[in-house]
Amino acid sequence: MTTYTAHAVPPEALKELRTADDAGRPMVPVTDEEGGAPLRCCLRRSVPGESIALVSYAPLRRRAARTGTDPGAYDEQGPVFIHADECPGPEGDELPFTDSHRVVRRYSADGRILGGRRVTPEESFEDAFTEAFADPEVALVHVRAVEYGCFLYEVPRRTA
Repeated sequence: MTTYTAHAVPPEALKELRTADDAGRPMVPVTDEEGGAPLRCCLRRSVPGESIALVSYAPLRRRAARTGTDPGAYDEQGPVFIHADECPGPEGDELPFTDSHRVVRRYSADGRILGGRRVTPEESFEDAFTEAFADPEVALVHVRAVEYGCFLYEVPRRTA
């Protein structure tokens, strides 16, 4: 059982991204011939034959809009894979995409980067989150791909 919860791209954001992404481009569905794409809607890898899309997503901008903050220069958008059609979302409570080197990037409540570190598959992601949240200023962490810096999922600070 995990102590921390991975948050996928929220359903309301997915609905918008399937019309136009955060860069204003329309979604272009493709049939995934090979499988293996890290889907941010359901936090699993795609399987061959699924209809997916690569869209631009701005997680901090969307969070800022919800919380009334301004991420300033930390606002960024990047590519994420999603199902082209609605999906049921994540299943289970296992932390996804821990099979490769990742970056756990720390953020304050207003979306400012507070640091981060690389985590290897041999290390405990749970320990990396506990370490991050030992700083009371850290409100959330993003798990990102090392190779491209792409957003994989968000882990918020646990509430009592």
